[in-house]
Amino acid sequence: MFRLFVVQQRGLMAEEFPRLKALDVAPEISLLDQDSKPFKLSDHLGQKVIVYFYPAAGSPGCTKEAADFQESLEDFKKLGFSVVGVSPDDVPRIKSFQEAHELEFTLLSDPDFVAHKAFGAFGEKTLYGRKFRGALRSTVIVDEKGKVIDALYSVSSTGHTKALLKLLS
Repeated sequence: MFRLFVVQQRGLMAEEFPRLKALDVAPEISLLDQDSKPFKLSDHLGQKVIVYFYPAAGSPGCTKEAADFQESLEDFKKLGFSVVGVSPDDVPRIKSFQEAHELEFTLLSDPDFVAHKAFGAFGEKTLYGRKFRGALRSTVIVDEKGKVIDALYSVSSTGHTKALLKLLS
C-alpha cells in the first residue's frame, strides 16, 4: 500500500522533492519515536493519521504548534485521527520536548530528512534574510488505506490546527 521512497543525498534540488496531493499513496515512514521505538506508517493501516512536519523542537513556533495539536487532540480522536509529529531533532531532544510540554501524541526523529523529503516537506526557505534548505512546516493527512486525503504546505505554526479541524469536520 505504501510506496517506498529512496532518496539520493547528492546533487538534489528543492524541486526534486515533489509535494504530495490527494489520492497519492503515502510514503512509508520508518523512524524512531520519542522512546527510541521503531515507528512505521504501514503499521497504522486501518487508522487515519495526521503527519505534521516541524523544523525544531523547542523553538517558539514549533512549541505553539505542538501545544495546539495537544489542545485539539481529543477533537482529532473523535474524528478518527491520530497525530504524529516529525522533526529533524534527535531522539533525546524530542523526548525532552514531549515531556516538557506533556504531549500525548507520537513524535518521530528524522535527522537525515528522509521522511521530510519523501513527503515534500523539505526545501528552500528564508530565515532572517538568509536562504537555506531544511524542514518545511507541512501537514499530510493519510486515510486508513494509506492514501493521502490532503497535503498542506507552508502552514502557519499558529491557528493551523483549528483550520485543520474545520477541514476535517
